[in-house]
Amino acid sequence: MEEQLQFIDLPDFAPSTTKLSKWLDTCALTYGVQIEQLQYSFVSEERLLSLNKAYLDHDTHTDIVTFSYAQMPFIEAEIYISTSRLKENAIKYNETAVNELLRLLSHGFLHAMDYFDTTDEQKKLMREQEDHCISMFHVKHN
Repeated sequence: MEEQLQFIDLPDFAPSTTKLSKWLDTCALTYGVQIEQLQYSFVSEERLLSLNKAYLDHDTHTDIVTFSYAQMPFIEAEIYISTSRLKENAIKYNETAVNELLRLLSHGFLHAMDYFDTTDEQKKLMREQEDHCISMFHVKHN
Protein backbone atom coordinates (compact mmCIF):
# COMPACT_ATOMS: atom_id res chain seq x y z
CA MET A 1 0.00 0.00 0.00
CA GLU A 2 1.36 3.41 -0.93
CA GLU A 3 1.82 5.68 2.04
CA GLN A 4 -0.41 8.68 2.34
CA LEU A 5 0.30 11.89 4.15
CA GLN A 6 -2.37 14.57 4.30
CA PHE A 7 -2.30 18.06 5.74
CA ILE A 8 -5.69 19.72 6.09
CA ASP A 9 -5.83 23.50 6.65
CA LEU A 10 -2.07 23.72 7.15
CA PRO A 11 -1.16 27.22 8.41
CA ASP A 12 0.24 29.69 5.86
CA PHE A 13 3.62 29.89 7.60
CA ALA A 14 4.19 26.13 7.33
CA PRO A 15 6.85 24.61 5.10
CA SER A 16 5.53 23.01 1.91
CA THR A 17 3.62 19.75 2.16
CA THR A 18 6.32 18.18 -0.03
CA LYS A 19 9.04 19.16 2.42
CA LEU A 20 6.96 18.02 5.41
CA SER A 21 6.17 14.70 3.71
CA LYS A 22 9.83 14.02 2.91
CA TRP A 23 10.75 14.85 6.50
CA LEU A 24 8.08 12.52 7.94
CA ASP A 25 9.28 9.79 5.55
CA THR A 26 12.78 10.28 6.99
CA CYS A 27 11.38 10.04 10.52
CA ALA A 28 9.53 6.84 9.63
CA LEU A 29 12.68 5.33 8.13
CA THR A 30 14.68 6.30 11.23
CA TYR A 31 12.15 4.67 13.57
CA GLY A 32 11.65 1.62 11.36
CA VAL A 33 7.94 2.18 10.77
CA GLN A 34 5.78 2.38 7.68
CA ILE A 35 3.27 5.18 7.24
CA GLU A 36 0.07 3.72 5.83
CA GLN A 37 -1.99 6.85 6.36
CA LEU A 38 -1.25 9.91 8.42
CA GLN A 39 -3.66 12.80 8.37
CA TYR A 40 -2.93 16.07 10.14
CA SER A 41 -5.90 18.43 10.51
CA PHE A 42 -5.43 21.94 11.82
CA VAL A 43 -8.55 23.00 13.69
CA SER A 44 -9.90 25.59 16.09
CA GLU A 45 -9.35 25.31 19.82
CA GLU A 46 -13.10 24.73 20.25
CA ARG A 47 -13.09 21.83 17.77
CA LEU A 48 -10.12 20.23 19.54
CA LEU A 49 -11.82 20.58 22.93
CA SER A 50 -14.94 18.95 21.48
CA LEU A 51 -12.89 15.98 20.20
CA ASN A 52 -11.07 15.72 23.52
CA LYS A 53 -14.37 15.57 25.41
CA ALA A 54 -16.23 13.27 23.03
CA TYR A 55 -13.57 10.65 22.37
CA LEU A 56 -11.07 10.86 25.21
CA ASP A 57 -13.38 11.97 28.02
CA HIS A 58 -11.00 14.86 28.79
CA ASP A 59 -12.66 18.19 29.56
CA THR A 60 -9.46 20.16 29.04
CA HIS A 61 -7.94 22.31 26.34
CA THR A 62 -4.96 20.85 24.54
CA ASP A 63 -2.82 21.56 21.51
CA ILE A 64 -3.03 18.09 19.92
CA VAL A 65 -5.17 14.94 19.88
CA THR A 66 -4.04 11.75 18.15
CA PHE A 67 -6.24 8.84 17.10
CA SER A 68 -4.07 5.87 16.17
CA TYR A 69 -5.60 2.93 14.28
CA ALA A 70 -2.71 0.60 13.43
CA GLN A 71 -0.20 -1.48 15.29
CA MET A 72 3.54 -1.16 14.96
CA PRO A 73 5.38 -1.19 12.64
CA PHE A 74 2.54 0.45 10.72
CA ILE A 75 1.24 3.94 11.30
CA GLU A 76 -2.31 4.93 10.53
CA ALA A 77 -3.58 7.92 12.45
CA GLU A 78 -5.69 11.05 12.46
CA ILE A 79 -4.02 13.93 14.27
CA TYR A 80 -5.79 17.15 15.17
CA ILE A 81 -3.79 20.26 16.06
CA SER A 82 -5.10 23.55 17.40
CA THR A 83 -3.72 26.29 15.18
CA SER A 84 -4.28 28.97 17.81
CA ARG A 85 -2.56 26.89 20.52
CA LEU A 86 0.35 26.25 18.18
CA LYS A 87 0.86 30.01 17.75
CA GLU A 88 0.37 30.69 21.49
CA ASN A 89 2.89 28.00 22.44
CA ALA A 90 5.47 29.37 20.01
CA ILE A 91 5.27 32.72 21.79
CA LYS A 92 5.08 31.19 25.27
CA TYR A 93 8.17 29.02 24.72
CA ASN A 94 10.06 31.64 22.68
CA GLU A 95 10.08 29.36 19.65
CA THR A 96 9.48 29.99 15.96
CA ALA A 97 6.02 29.05 14.70
CA VAL A 98 7.64 26.61 12.26
CA ASN A 99 9.57 24.80 15.00
CA GLU A 100 6.45 24.62 17.17
CA LEU A 101 4.59 23.21 14.17
CA LEU A 102 7.34 20.61 13.73
CA ARG A 103 7.15 19.77 17.44
CA LEU A 104 3.42 19.11 17.21
CA LEU A 105 3.74 17.12 13.98
CA SER A 106 6.47 15.05 15.67
CA HIS A 107 4.38 14.67 18.82
CA GLY A 108 1.45 13.21 16.88
CA PHE A 109 3.77 10.98 14.87
CA LEU A 110 5.31 9.66 18.09
CA HIS A 111 1.88 9.07 19.68
CA ALA A 112 0.98 7.02 16.60
CA MET A 113 4.03 4.87 17.42
CA ASP A 114 2.75 4.33 20.98
CA TYR A 115 4.90 6.93 22.71
CA PHE A 116 3.02 8.34 25.68
CA ASP A 117 3.37 11.47 27.78
CA THR A 118 1.45 10.78 30.97
CA THR A 119 4.28 10.43 33.48
CA ASP A 120 7.25 12.76 33.93
CA GLU A 121 9.56 10.06 32.58
CA GLN A 122 7.37 9.58 29.50
CA LYS A 123 7.21 13.36 28.96
CA LYS A 124 11.00 13.56 29.10
CA LEU A 125 11.39 10.75 26.56
CA MET A 126 8.70 12.30 24.34
CA ARG A 127 10.52 15.66 24.37
CA GLU A 128 13.83 13.98 23.50
CA GLN A 129 12.24 12.17 20.58
CA GLU A 130 10.47 15.35 19.39
CA ASP A 131 13.84 17.12 19.42
CA HIS A 132 15.37 14.24 17.47
CA CYS A 133 12.64 14.46 14.81
CA ILE A 134 12.95 18.25 14.57
CA SER A 135 16.71 17.97 14.10
CA MET A 136 16.07 15.69 11.10
CA PHE A 137 13.96 18.41 9.50
CA HIS A 138 16.88 20.77 9.45
CA VAL A 139 18.97 18.53 7.19
CA LYS A 140 18.56 17.99 3.46
CA HIS A 141 15.97 15.36 2.48
CA ASN A 142 16.41 13.46 -0.77
